[in-house]
Formats: sequence, structure tokens, C-alpha cells
Amino acid sequence: MAGWFTIPAHRPFLADLARGVLAGLDPAAPERLADGVILLPNRRAARALSDAFAEIGADRPLLLPQIRPLGDIEEDEPPFAPGDIGLDLAPAIAPLARRFELAKLVMAHHAPAYGRPRLALEMAEALGRFLDSCQIEEVKDPSRVADLVDADLAEHWQATAAFLAIAVDEWPKRLAELQLMDPQARKVALLSRLAEQWDERPPDGPVLAAGSTGTVPAAGRVLAAVGQAPEGAVVLPGLDLGLDDRAWGAVDDQHPQGAMKSLLDRSGVTRDRVSVWGGAAPDTARVRLISQALKPPEVTDDWRETIDRMGRAGLDEGLAGLTAVSARTEDSAAATAAVLMRQTLETPGATAALVTPDPVFARRVQARLSRWGLMADSSAGTVLTELPVGVLIGQAAALMGRGFSAVALLALIKHPLVELGLEPGDLSGRRRDLERWGLRGPRLNGWAGLEARLVEARDGTPGERDDQRRRAEPERVAAVFELLTRVRKALAPLERAPAQATPDVLARALVDTLERLTPADNLWRGPDGEAAAGLLAQMIEQGAALGEIDADCFRDLLEKLAGAVVVRTGGDVHPRLRILGAIEARLVRADRMILAGLEEGVWPGGSGVDPFLSRPMRTKLELPPPERRIGLSAHDFAQAASGPEVILLHAERRGGQPSVKSRWLWRLETLAKGAGLDGLPGREGLEGWTAALDAPDPAPPISLRPAPRPAPTPPVEARPLQLSVTGVETWVRDPYAIYARRILGLSALNRPDEQVDAMLRGQAIHKALELFADGWDACAIDTAPARFADLYRTELLKAGLPETALAREETLGAAIGVWATD
Repeated sequence: MAGWFTIPAHRPFLADLARGVLAGLDPAAPERLADGVILLPNRRAARALSDAFAEIGADRPLLLPQIRPLGDIEEDEPPFAPGDIGLDLAPAIAPLARRFELAKLVMAHHAPAYGRPRLALEMAEALGRFLDSCQIEEVKDPSRVADLVDADLAEHWQATAAFLAIAVDEWPKRLAELQLMDPQARKVALLSRLAEQWDERPPDGPVLAAGSTGTVPAAGRVLAAVGQAPEGAVVLPGLDLGLDDRAWGAVDDQHPQGAMKSLLDRSGVTRDRVSVWGGAAPDTARVRLISQALKPPEVTDDWRETIDRMGRAGLDEGLAGLTAVSARTEDSAAATAAVLMRQTLETPGATAALVTPDPVFARRVQARLSRWGLMADSSAGTVLTELPVGVLIGQAAALMGRGFSAVALLALIKHPLVELGLEPGDLSGRRRDLERWGLRGPRLNGWAGLEARLVEARDGTPGERDDQRRRAEPERVAAVFELLTRVRKALAPLERAPAQATPDVLARALVDTLERLTPADNLWRGPDGEAAAGLLAQMIEQGAALGEIDADCFRDLLEKLAGAVVVRTGGDVHPRLRILGAIEARLVRADRMILAGLEEGVWPGGSGVDPFLSRPMRTKLELPPPERRIGLSAHDFAQAASGPEVILLHAERRGGQPSVKSRWLWRLETLAKGAGLDGLPGREGLEGWTAALDAPDPAPPISLRPAPRPAPTPPVEARPLQLSVTGVETWVRDPYAIYARRILGLSALNRPDEQVDAMLRGQAIHKALELFADGWDACAIDTAPARFADLYRTELLKAGLPETALAREETLGAAIGVWATD
């Protein structure tokens, strides 16, 4: 089977692909399958196709073909590079090293606006995207960017174009010095060489390229070479063979078929040469309905004729199994999606897939599913900063360069991964005592202030507001001091780190501290530990390229990089539930497809803001318009919406603001209303189901009923004999507070890092006067004011007043010292 093919949108792409490959296998030579090569868009698709072969060919032994990712969809996917075509190419520069090098370039030539590393790193990311675009689209002369700006454009664009001209000139020189290549330039070079090789010498065995739309020109040339090979076949996902010629001629970048039309045009293949793969069933009424709804706007003038031609029966058939659901908020939409997925499991063997490009929404749904003890197999994963090791890294980094903070220290030592060489029970007890006797209360001035407070707790000299430290036992305080020694030893690398250093130096100090807090074999294991170790290893290896930065910039950099690392944690996932991104869903089918995030700006996503190029500048440079991404998203939507049962889920409000329905949802509703319907079919009762899940039970069992309001009746001898006026007010308003305070002896714990208020400041003044009077020496009257000022300063520091606020207290201290002396 050779040539160009398509698998209709309503069919399970990978299953049909595997089925067709096995059907075309010569029974007399089954080993020929192992000689073949199958190119797929990405690694996930390659793994899924292997599973499909295993399932469909379970009744016989199979030698699978080589299944490789072509890498034209995701930027981090490597290209398929057989043989030695890439041996003479320089290695690709590491992504982090590239970003650091570009940041240095930004700071060197754009210093007035982006001289700070933090801003330069953000601009380096945008500069990297510009260079990637030029390389992917094979712009022949990027240096002409300086001539793209007309004289009447804003000065900002002229300055930007001038900088880009410098960047495209100096960046290749810097790469030559490093003897490296840009990753995208290397990928394009490999794909181009592969296409040339297969044009000249077609592969000896079968080769099949499937699921790709050829958005990268070099990848498109590989597909064209495959399509011309004697035993080559290209299988496109959901090419619309039923779209009339007039509409096909009007297809543009924003249309679902735009990418494939461009691929066929570049490959010199007309649509009538494309066949249906494996004799699959022709397009269904649903596919035809979606095709008509998403037709180019300029050819929708025949919608009325189309509706008449489809007839009410055809329209009803197309809408059968398709429903639209509106939820008030994102949270209620997530609850609705979870209920629909849970409902699917009531049908034996039925599968459900949530498709959304919004990873935050995917995590909301995953959290909702957990109420039933369910976990869906999610391609979105979880960002590293939300996983235990990522949180620990962030908490340790929060202590860098910010001075002493009781809140930050408490958060760090309470992390479940922190061991400090102690048994869990022992550590928990010491940590609790440290919090109660040392870290709670007014802001501390460093480690010395913390130690002084612990001494006060041990010696029984707490202040009036420190009742929780009045029963500190000396043995327990000694254990707390020993814990404090361990903590300070663990944090020593961070404290010794220079105020300004390269990221690799700061990352080494952070790793040293982390491995002192918890053993390395516990810290770096598991998916999140491995991902964190990889990130920090890259920072240590590549960090010197950026130059020196301060701790604040390092924290920002670390948070941004860790927030971009997505970890698939695995776990006990349900085999019939999946959460997919829009790209993954292109090749996957489930019995119930739930399409969520159908709001403008989400699906389709916004075109984004390019800080370097305006639209006219992109056009002159022959870069694709931002709308091309909308066309790819439209194709993903059309593929997913063609399943047998599809639920289109829309949130009326997003981020607290009214949202706008996705243009594709509007189109479908408009077509339905044009046929005399009220709109797309709905699904009654869903909102009531989700609300009922969170509603309290009107008659809960005894064990779940709320306890009655406390009504203590202590014996007469335990009751207070007098109350202050404010105490009487409290008695009337909240009598239990009197019981807790005066009879049980309970008091509210102070908060860590409390601000110094008027009471604490007044107590510091009184204490300083007391010490001044106790140490009065009439013979040293000349130095008495200065002595009082020193006492006043010391007591304010003990009370927690930060040193930065002491300057305004010096005048008052001197004045009180003179007054007290007189």
C-alpha cells in the first residue's frame, strides 16, 4: 500500500493505522514488518501505536517495525535521523545554556531597558522564539530585519529591529565559538538531509508517515519523499475529502484543513489522489456537520442550501450524541467534567477522555475525581513546583539573601521530606517546641534573637504576651538548641553563598543544603526527585554562561524554570479514564469525549504578543501569521468533536470575568439555529448533580452530625471571682472564651514574625528604663544618656524591631536618656 491516505476524523486513528498495517502484511513473509519504519508526530504517539499493535495483534507473534517520532509538532521532540546524516553536524546547544547566552546578548546590546538579568532572561526567551521561527520557516536572510521598519513607525519598533539585526549577526558567531548549533536549526538540517536522501535513494523497506500535518516545511519535505517512495505511504489525520472545491479553495491558515492543504500544495499532491486508509467507513453525518459549520466564512452563503440538502433527518443524525453544556464558573465546569467521567464508569467497558488545552483545568478535574478515589491517566502531568521536592527546593531558596525569617524557616523544617538526621517522632517533638518557644512571637533579629528567646523560655522570663513559653522545660529546650544546631549546619552553604554569584555557584549551595536537610537517596528518587535533580544539574552545568546574579534573581529564575518542568507522577490510574491535551487527542478516541475550555483565549488560545515583530514585519520576513496556530487548534477540535458521544463544555466566567464562547461552538450553534433548532442539544440535570455532591445531607447519620455548642459548667470553686469591664463584654458575647482563658488556662498562640506594635514598643522602653535605673551610677552621669540609648536599642531589637527601623528611634532614645539623667 503506497501513496497518500487519510483516516476519517471519526475513526480511532492509531487503532485503524495498526489494523491497516497488519491487514497489508504478507502472511508468507510476516518478518517484513520488522523491516519497516513508521514515523509519528511525537513519542507519546509512538508508544500508543506500539500498544495498539499489541492489542490488535494479540493472537499472533509480531516483530514490530521501527516506530520513531518525526518531531514536527512539539519543539522538544527530536527528529528521526537514521544512518550517519547528522555525524558532521555540530551538537545542539543545551536549552538552558542557550537562554543564558541570549540573556547576555540582550544585556550587552539592550542594556538601557533590559540591563538587569531578571528582565534580560525574559527577553531572551522571546528572542529565542524569534530565532526558532526563522530557523523552522527557513528564512533565507534574517539579517534584513533591520530594513523591515518604515520610517513612520514608532521609535520602539525601530530600536527593536536594530537590536534584532545585531542579534542575528552575533548569535551565529557565538555559536561558532562554542562549536554548537541551535536545536531547531539542527532539527531542520537533519530533516532536510533525510528528505534529500530519500528523494535520491528511497528506503529499501516499507516506510509510513502518519498523523503529521507537516507544519514544519522540512518535515513536509520528508512526508513528500515518503509519499513518492515505492513502498511509502503518508496517512493524514482527518483530511476532509467531502469539502466542495469552492470551500477547499478558500481554506486559509485559521481553517482546520489549512495545514494539510498547505502540505498537499507544497508536495504537488491534489486532494483527489488521497484515499481512505484501509477501506475505513466514509465520513459520518457528524463529520459532515462539523465540516459545514467550520467552513471558511466567505463560502458560508450556501448554508441554507446545505441545511436543506442535509435534511432534518441528516441534521438530527449529525447532532445525535453531541451536547453542549454551560457551567457558571471554571470550578463548576471541572465538577461537571468529573461527574461525566464518573458516570461513564457505570457502563461496563466504556471509556471517557477529557480533552482540554488548559493544564490548570485538567488538574481541577483530577482533584474532583479524587473524591471517588479515581485518578485519570493525564498527559498534562503536574508542574514541579507543586510536587514535594519542588516545594522543598522553593522553601530552601526562599531563605537565600533575605535575612532571617521565622515563617520561611518554619515552612522549611516542617516539610515532610526534611529529616535532619533525626527519627520522625523526635524531630516532630523538637520542631513543635522550637515553633512554640522560639519562632512564634515578634519578628526575630537573626539567629541570636532566636537563641535569646529560647533562653528566656528556659529561664522562665517570658514577656507578658508570651504565655505559651511559660512552661518550657530545660531538657526540652536543650533538645531544641541541638535541633537548631543541625538546622544552622544544614543552612550554612546558603548563608555562605556570595551576595552576587553565577547561577551554578548558587545552585551548588542550594543542592548542598538540600542534601543536608534530607538524605540524597530520599530526595532525588521518584519522578519529581529525578526531574528536580535534572533541572539543578543543568543549572550547575550551564549556569556560568549567564554571569553573576543576586539571590532575588536566582529565586525568580529557579521558580520560572521549575514551573516549566512538567512531571508525570504515574500512580494507580484508572484504565478507562484519560485526560488529554488537544494535540494528544488528535490521534486518540474514547467512547465519551468531553471537550472543555471552549472559550476564546483558551481553545483557541490567543495569538500572543510578539515583543520584537509587528504583524507587517512578520509578513515582510515571510514568517507565518500567529493565526496558523488557530488553524491547528481548529483541526484538533474537529478531530475530537467527531466521536460518537461528545460533550462540549463551556464556562460562562473564567478568572472571575465573563468569558466568550469559542468561535467553533458559536459556529455549531449558529448552524443548528439556522436549521430551526433552539441550538445544540443540552444535557439536563448536570448542574443539579454537581450541586448535590457538595450540598449537606439534610439527615446525616449520627456520626456526621455537628456537635452542639459548648456549654461548660465548671464547679463553683473553679469559676473566676471577678471580671474586668472588657471581660464582662466578652462574657456576654462569647462565654466559652472566658472558660478557655480563666479556667482551662488556654491562650491564643502568637503568630510567627509578628509586627512590633505599640504595646511591645512600650514594654521595651519600660524595660530599658528599669535596667537603666538598676545600673545607675552618679559618677558616670556624662555617659548616662548614651548608656540609656544603648539599652533602648537592645530592648527594641529583642522586641523584634528590625534594624532598618531603628534609625528613627535613635532620637527618641537620646531624648529619653537626657530626661532620665535629669
